[in-house]
Amino acid sequence: MALSVSGGTVFTILLISRLLENSMLNAEVKEGEILPPTIHRLMKGYNKYLRPFFDNGPVTVGMSLDIASIDTISEINMDYTATIFLRQRWTDERLVFEGNKSLSLDGRLVELLWVPDTFIVDSKKSFLHDITVENRLIRIFPNGTVLYALRITTTVACNMDLTKYPMDKQTCTLQLESWGYNINDVMFYWTRGNESVSGLDTLQLAQYTVEDYYTSVSEAVYETGNYPKLVFHFELRRSILYFILETYVPSSLLVVLSWVSFWISLSSVPARICIGVTTVLTMTTLMMGARTSLPNANCFIKAIDVYLGICFSFIFGALIEYAVAHFCSLSHLDAHMLMYGHHMHDLDDEMNGIITTISNHNRAKRRMDAAAAAAVASTPAPTSLELTVSPSSPTGSEPKPEAPPPKRPHLCRTILATVRKVLNALYCCRVENPHHIDNYSRVTFPLSFVMVNLLYWTYYLYF
Repeated sequence: MALSVSGGTVFTILLISRLLENSMLNAEVKEGEILPPTIHRLMKGYNKYLRPFFDNGPVTVGMSLDIASIDTISEINMDYTATIFLRQRWTDERLVFEGNKSLSLDGRLVELLWVPDTFIVDSKKSFLHDITVENRLIRIFPNGTVLYALRITTTVACNMDLTKYPMDKQTCTLQLESWGYNINDVMFYWTRGNESVSGLDTLQLAQYTVEDYYTSVSEAVYETGNYPKLVFHFELRRSILYFILETYVPSSLLVVLSWVSFWISLSSVPARICIGVTTVLTMTTLMMGARTSLPNANCFIKAIDVYLGICFSFIFGALIEYAVAHFCSLSHLDAHMLMYGHHMHDLDDEMNGIITTISNHNRAKRRMDAAAAAAVASTPAPTSLELTVSPSSPTGSEPKPEAPPPKRPHLCRTILATVRKVLNALYCCRVENPHHIDNYSRVTFPLSFVMVNLLYWTYYLYF
């Protein structure tokens, strides 16, 4: 009893499903008096699980693309998001009918036909638009040719080389392959070569311009066999104007602002330190902001990083220049004070020696006069000539006057002279006046920055 009830239930379900299928087919294709019998005749005995030419070689599928939009191109995720119209054409001998007009069917009838198992190779996320109905088109021509069109939005991976960012040029691809049918079952081809892809000529992108695009046909080799592959290549060049206004001009102006300190006196310590520290901190903030929209990959040393590093080096160099100039000014002042002290000490020693010499000379002269007077009084006149001996004569009775003590070189002067000789030996050019350091920097820093900019832009734009 239970078995008969179960069998009756299954029979009832199969009958209801058959009636629903027939009613759906009749409802979907009812466009006139001739169309329903044609569709019924085409679908009669049709097996959607078998590909066309199942026993007579592979079926050839022609494809074309219409790029509706490229929404985003992300350097962080290394991908791009595009909305495309994918059109596929193939011939199914089981769908040949008499007439001279094509049949445009509802997209929901695709479930009743065989369609290629095409997929996008590097797609990360894709979806078929379904507002207000699924955006699918199916059209059958009298010779059995089937046109199947889809509207798809997909996010596709794109390997980017960012070493010249933001003066880079990226080449991205859109690869179409067959998932289950190998080259013995399905063959892919572009319907019109490079003209099979349209829409890029009028496409407007935010940061890029499309320089070139082309198509190619190849095979994908896997462990399970060789599969047909169609590849669409397109080259994108980044527009640099935004980055010039956003990064390059502000960083260059910060470098110029750091040179203002060269025209400020060395004695204005707060002013020069304030300019140096402010420009360094502002440049650091600008560098951090420029890297927020880029991948944190150590393998990429980008062109913008090189330029920001150059600007930071010049700004930091201007701050170090003031430290060196200020130190040299203090050393120069101490050296002058020390030399002035030594000079005054030498003058004191010299004056003391002169005064001592004059005193000794006067004392010796008085003694000589007294001795001469005594000798004249005690000695006869004829022998007076023999007693007139010069006081400075070696044979005189009086001792020679004391000579001034020799000058002893001061230890500090000797050390300074030695250091000066060493510095002269190490450096071909030395600054006698510390204020000349600023004068040299006013010319050296701008010329160096201009030369570095010429080398930078020449290399990254033409090499």
